[in-house]
Amino acid sequence: MMELCDATAIELLDLFRTGKASPVEALRACHDRTDKVNPAINAIVCEDRDAAQAAARAAEAAWRRGEPTGPLCGVPLAVKDTHVTGGLRTTFGSPQYRDWVPEHDQHFVATLRAAGAVITGKTNVPEWAAGANSRNPVYGATGNPFDPALNAAGSSGGSGAALACGMATLCTGSDTGGSLRNPAAFNGVVGMRPSSGLIPSERRVLGWSCLSVDGPMARTAADTALMLSVVAADSCFDPLSYTLPDTPVRGLSNRYFPPTPIDLSTLRLAMTEDFGIAPTEGIVRRAFRAKCPAIAALFASSADAAPDCSGGHEVFAILRAALFQATHGARYKTHYDLLGPNIRANVEEAATYSLADHAWASDRQTKIYRTYQKFFESHDVLISPAITVSPRPWIEPYPAEIDEVPTCSYFHWLSLAYLVTLSGHPCISIPIGVDERGLPFGLQVVGPRGGDAFVLRVATAIESALAGHPGLSRPVPDIEALAVMPAIASRPGFMPPVGAHA
Repeated sequence: MMELCDATAIELLDLFRTGKASPVEALRACHDRTDKVNPAINAIVCEDRDAAQAAARAAEAAWRRGEPTGPLCGVPLAVKDTHVTGGLRTTFGSPQYRDWVPEHDQHFVATLRAAGAVITGKTNVPEWAAGANSRNPVYGATGNPFDPALNAAGSSGGSGAALACGMATLCTGSDTGGSLRNPAAFNGVVGMRPSSGLIPSERRVLGWSCLSVDGPMARTAADTALMLSVVAADSCFDPLSYTLPDTPVRGLSNRYFPPTPIDLSTLRLAMTEDFGIAPTEGIVRRAFRAKCPAIAALFASSADAAPDCSGGHEVFAILRAALFQATHGARYKTHYDLLGPNIRANVEEAATYSLADHAWASDRQTKIYRTYQKFFESHDVLISPAITVSPRPWIEPYPAEIDEVPTCSYFHWLSLAYLVTLSGHPCISIPIGVDERGLPFGLQVVGPRGGDAFVLRVATAIESALAGHPGLSRPVPDIEALAVMPAIASRPGFMPPVGAHA
């Protein structure tokens, strides 16, 4: 019998609606699962169970009255620790904010709470979301649910691991260089990077930059669509979330949920292992090649093709450095001793670039964007692996080499994701079985400009078509094995020292 913590959000809402289960029971199931497996992986790092239980009781009472408070009424939600939550400690993985309890939610969280979601706790991150290894000197490391000695990725690594293990039904995430897609791939769940501005943010420092977005994470594409339908909106405080007079440009929630059926056999598929330039590990290439025939058979046609992303590594490095300078430049001067090497490296890198370098990067990014527009004139859907490597130990700050070829930076290994980030196109990572090591494999699905609803429809259709296919359905971690494993906190290197962590 399925436990409530393993149910999808859509299933839970149906159970609440029919009175076959209650939000209090769903929350209790998530808490029980957290107690059972969180010691082994450290995905949930902060909780206020009294507040969560009060919210679940209120949701239960609303359902009994026949007046649910919103489309997520009673659904357990865990929040990434870079998202500000009123009344619940928010640290950003930084010792500078170790004890900060905000007074108010940021808009993203407030919208989900207003929709009736029950916030179960906070999920682990790298310091200031810098990198794809969710390990910091406040809470330590998050382990992969399929092997806790391995990386759960990041920066939404705690969210990905919590979802995989049933500690929450939905989770928040964010994405600059793949921080929604990378942990989704490593943990066997779904993470969607929406079009820039679709989910408004008042906290993005460079308001006109498309690099950083917030987004939904779930165990299915349909649940992801449900969550996106709640948070997609227009807002005056986000310059990328703009409107025309009396006409909403974005935020038409009924476009996203439920995902309307789509006939994949009418669509043209493009496939790429590496976009021509991403340093992709052999094990990932082999897994992708093995899975492509079953996926391609669903479409009208398929071809090996990708947009021209030449210069993308340099472009992303420069624009990322500018973002880190804007976000952390002052902190670098006043709290240098509290910052880890990733933050320091990006701020210091920013000082090496000139205005001419930034102008070149912006120009090249525009050319890459226009290459994507031309590409999608002859292709409808683009797929690739979501991440360049199979999960590695979290004690390793980042992959310094891929197939014995050195990487260029701590984020170079994320290039399968950030080469799409540069285009601003919507994309999603969905779980497609495992690789030859038995670890989750994530498929990145990219759609045309503004095609968020289209991407969700395609992802839902692929997920449905492969659900019963041996080796291609979503992998599930061994909960009973995790329950008897030693606490991850007992592993050497779990808690890195302040100022010297990754």
